Amino acid sequence: MKRETMTSRERLLKALNHEEPDRIPIDLGGNQTGIHRLAYEALLKYWGMGGEVEIMDAVQQLAKPSEAVLERLHVDTRYIAAGAAADFKGGIVACERDGRHWHDLTDEFGVRWSMPEETPHFMDITHHPLAHATVDDVRAYPFPKGDDQGRFAGLRAKALEIRNETPYAVVSGISGVVYEICWYMRGLEQWFMDMMTDESFCEALIDRTCQFWMDWFRVFLDEVGDVVDVIMIGDDLAGQQGCLFSPDFYRRVVKPRHKRLVQYIRSRTSAKIWYHTCGACRTLVPELLDNGINILNPVQISANSMEPGVLKNEFGGRLSFWGGAIDSQHILPSATPEQVREAVRQNLEVWKPGGGYVFNNVHNIQVGVPPENIEALYAAAYEFGFYGA
Repeated sequence: MKRETMTSRERLLKALNHEEPDRIPIDLGGNQTGIHRLAYEALLKYWGMGGEVEIMDAVQQLAKPSEAVLERLHVDTRYIAAGAAADFKGGIVACERDGRHWHDLTDEFGVRWSMPEETPHFMDITHHPLAHATVDDVRAYPFPKGDDQGRFAGLRAKALEIRNETPYAVVSGISGVVYEICWYMRGLEQWFMDMMTDESFCEALIDRTCQFWMDWFRVFLDEVGDVVDVIMIGDDLAGQQGCLFSPDFYRRVVKPRHKRLVQYIRSRTSAKIWYHTCGACRTLVPELLDNGINILNPVQISANSMEPGVLKNEFGGRLSFWGGAIDSQHILPSATPEQVREAVRQNLEVWKPGGGYVFNNVHNIQVGVPPENIEALYAAAYEFGFYGA
């Protein structure tokens, strides 16, 4: 019978160094690798487990898995996350608008996220504070203070508790969202028009978001740069068919800011740098590697040119893959548990050789995924994840 011979942290680091550990590392519980609260509640009910469900991401309505659940699923990662600035008065506010009841959350950038009461699945943006702004308005806009010390209160103690008192790897929550915040503030349609007609506006706004994250990481790395094992950053750069915008625009405008941030992080820590972009991002993977990333997430294997074998053959020697365990659109929500098990087995045959792989669904486990399939997903990861005879 196969058995574990490593701690979770040893296992993860060995895999990310492109070596074969005792078994593939397993992940769950992050902002881009988590589980929707309704799917989580259904799983708890299926297992006959009680306990209050804590929300760790209000916008995506993600649950924070309990330690009992993480242990049952053989999860090797534990997360830490910075908070808001000390004087930020956030929180969800109930209101009525357009004849409907809403739950609103306005973030530190002035973006309002809203969830309708009748379908409380996740939040969409209902107010873009820079929708009608000029370049001068962007430069004058009161951006939040990235290096506010209040964001990081207690962070080092939490990271050290995981490092010193548990066998698990220390992973950060999502950060470094340089590009996406621009369209959050501007509006997606207007931002796409800006990319075609007003590149100077785009540069002015992305310079502000990049500087926020440079300031943020300066203090974050002061606090936990010597403790954290994986740092998660990212922006969605692609849709299901290809890039969301011109690769040339990425190279001219976005990449210099991405590279500046990634190289700064690399200069301050030995942690692996994980980059999140959904969609058919294969065209931009060489650019992301040149920036200095180590890991790609969520590896949307149902998107164009994102087949596991294609990615492993082309980039497997230089890039680790985190996710990509199953087609999360067509198989995980609707297949039988046995079909889920077989899909995981087939994909792991591709991902496992030579290390460089961390198991998870493609992005978050969404509402409507049967608990039997969630159980089958993780049981198959453990069963088929061991290396050796």
